[in-house]
Amino acid sequence: MPHADARPGGAIARRNPGGAHARPVPVSVVQAMNTADELRRLSAALRKLPHDRPGAALVTLVRTQGAAFRRIGTRMLVHADGHATCELAGGCPQRDLVLQACEAIACGGPRLVRYGEEGGLDLLMEMGCGGELEVHIEPLAHARARLHADILDACLQRRQAGWLVTVFARDGEAVPARHWLRFDGDEVRDDLDVPGLSDAVGQAVHGRPDRPACTQVDTASGRHDLLIEPVQPPHALVVIGSGAVARALLPLADALGWSITVVDHDGDRLAAMPMVPGCRRVHAAPEALASHVPLDRWTSVVVMTHHLAKDIDYLAALRDRPLAYVGLLGARGRVAKVIAGAAAQAMAVHAPVGLDLGADGPAEIALAIVAEILAVVRQRAGGPLGAVAGSGS
Repeated sequence: MPHADARPGGAIARRNPGGAHARPVPVSVVQAMNTADELRRLSAALRKLPHDRPGAALVTLVRTQGAAFRRIGTRMLVHADGHATCELAGGCPQRDLVLQACEAIACGGPRLVRYGEEGGLDLLMEMGCGGELEVHIEPLAHARARLHADILDACLQRRQAGWLVTVFARDGEAVPARHWLRFDGDEVRDDLDVPGLSDAVGQAVHGRPDRPACTQVDTASGRHDLLIEPVQPPHALVVIGSGAVARALLPLADALGWSITVVDHDGDRLAAMPMVPGCRRVHAAPEALASHVPLDRWTSVVVMTHHLAKDIDYLAALRDRPLAYVGLLGARGRVAKVIAGAAAQAMAVHAPVGLDLGADGPAEIALAIVAEILAVVRQRAGGPLGAVAGSGS
């Protein structure tokens, strides 16, 4: 199969190569980076690479136009034997990306690869998707692998918003990725090592909307291509109660890479509940809830103790908290009593909890709950994808 337009360490054709300081390059994007589960798998795979000869390349999606499989900022690790951690695309593009990465590992230099009309090969159009994409491929030495793993870990561990900037090209030539990472105004990492570039990156990030983008900045050393990604903590799910639906929720949330905490006022029942790896047990009364679990804007809470008074008390403990989502399990009459008893009429409580999937039984109810949380967090209505205008783009 022929390759896309690429030269090791070289330039690729661009529609808008020129421009002023911090000129944005048109992209079609919504959300940054891999999922939390993918970030964990990438970090673990990077740390397992041999010290002497890692034999791997990090592939980062830096631009898209039209319909694409993933959004910019998504990353994949490719080993010299062709094994990939966190696939970046499907079908033909995925196979060619792996081949390009293996060639880059053999050559030892970074490269930019574009799949689109300018390269004479639009693999996405060939598959009926009609989009274009550009990737940065970086063969890794062990120190670089450790650096990337540290950056991914920082994005996962800190429950603060911030920005990750990746510099991947200069004057159209691919370069080993360098980073600028900041959380809530506190600069955590900067390995740019180019005079004036840190200031230019800071200006490019300042006032930017919370969505990923590709842009260019000028310094005395040349024009630099930047991938700018908003960083958010992994989504946290707090399940209050340890009944059958709570148990069914855990593997679904774990598969999505969410940080999971199960809370119960009944210590014996909590201790007997089967847990997924990494799930926290918290034995806490409602009044002590805030001191034991994160109650921030990246956290969803589902109250399901099956005890009317306790549901009221736990829901009351959530008032005035900047939560991403609050759900309450129960029939309509019961949840109305809980909301009234907790004086939570002003809260955005999803009750009865879950999307209308016709769910029956703990596993299906858990699926409806997770689906609703994901829809709310992603600001979607949760209806059929086919009914959404532009759903394929």
